[in-house]
Amino acid sequence: MNLDELTQRLHRIRDTNDWRQFHSPKNLAMAASVEMAELVEIFQWKTEDQSRQLPAEELAHAGQEVGDIVLYLLLMCSELGLDMNEVVRAKLADSERRFSK
Repeated sequence: MNLDELTQRLHRIRDTNDWRQFHSPKNLAMAASVEMAELVEIFQWKTEDQSRQLPAEELAHAGQEVGDIVLYLLLMCSELGLDMNEVVRAKLADSERRFSK
């Protein structure tokens, strides 16, 4: 996945629709949170086993929500001047340091 290419494509959609005015970090964080809630809703009331074996329609829906979340986070990184690859690598390195034996 080339994050720079994805971000450029997102910017084209944003700019074509004049949405940048709405894409403050605050609004993007709230939008990502709403999408996360929609993802959580798919799993609400399911057992652990059911959550690992979603029917095809629910699995596709979960994928759409994950995509929405990732795209909002890419836009947020862009607005804040963060490099998604760098912040993810730094967080992974921190987790490895803290939790690997």
